[in-house]
Amino acid sequence: MNIIHHLFEEKYVIDLLKKEVLPRYPDFIDIKKIKILAHKNQVWETTYHVVLEFKTSFLTKTGRIKILPIFCSAHSSEPRKNVYHALKYLWDNGFGKGFLTIPHPLFYSEYFNGTFYRGVSGNNLYHYIRNKEYKEIETIIPKAAAWFAKLHKLPTAEADNFNKENSRIKTVFPGRDEILKNIKKFYPSYYETYEKVYDIFAAEEENFLASTAERWLIHGDAHPENVIKAGRKKIAVIDFTDICLSDFARDLGCFLQQLEYMIMRKINDEEYAGKVKDLFLENYSKNAKIKLDDNLRKRINNYYNWTAMRTATFFLLKYKPEPDRSEPLIEKVKNNLDI
Repeated sequence: MNIIHHLFEEKYVIDLLKKEVLPRYPDFIDIKKIKILAHKNQVWETTYHVVLEFKTSFLTKTGRIKILPIFCSAHSSEPRKNVYHALKYLWDNGFGKGFLTIPHPLFYSEYFNGTFYRGVSGNNLYHYIRNKEYKEIETIIPKAAAWFAKLHKLPTAEADNFNKENSRIKTVFPGRDEILKNIKKFYPSYYETYEKVYDIFAAEEENFLASTAERWLIHGDAHPENVIKAGRKKIAVIDFTDICLSDFARDLGCFLQQLEYMIMRKINDEEYAGKVKDLFLENYSKNAKIKLDDNLRKRINNYYNWTAMRTATFFLLKYKPEPDRSEPLIEKVKNNLDI
């Protein structure tokens, strides 16, 4: 039997959480029940990739029931221990308090190769984009900028490179060579373009990283679906699978491209997309106390174009391809790079 099936059994999960989680909450004395929700449920004969939520009903010392969302992100072959260590590092360095926060790391399970954490409740930024809630968008964006500035200002001397392969464009999963191989096989007309742009992306990044010994802790997958409005003043950022040490401009370029892409898909207003992107950059610059000079803008643009190509690649190579959604992105990058 696939071991991950245990996490779909209420009694098993209750016993596990009583052992691992209950002692961390001294105001709770028991777990009465859980409701299991599968946000990602890829389970095969012996392998799996799941994100499960356990809506856990804790009994308090005063006899009341308190429901908390406990999550597990587990993968049979990809390590999730780095996610736990990254969350714990951030939690211990200021992201466990205040209005800019993260999920609360609880424990790591070697048996399931999974990280367990207390989730955050709320809608993500993409929800407000999809529903054209302009006021909410413009309230969240400055806070998101402040969150990323806070992350990038963290000292890295004692930080692990939590995902070393993710630190370079050429090795970010599935890697440049694997992407080119699949494009050559399935979309040979795009191969020359892909080879050119990936050479440009990697060279720009390597030139900068060779010019400085400094590295920054970056989220690695900065986009609106990972930014959660967790309260009237509070936001949280989730999904730390790709956290690593690299150039902080990558988070900025990735976030700006995905922000623009989602706004154009759901609102279709180029002027508004530009306004919101400027709002993000202005607030990032203010919170990070840095100047958006030509060098930084060039690096941001490099990661912007790279993210556009990653998005195009996703639509080309996913299970049910959508090449029509890829073509405008590829053409935009070609125009940006004048190739």
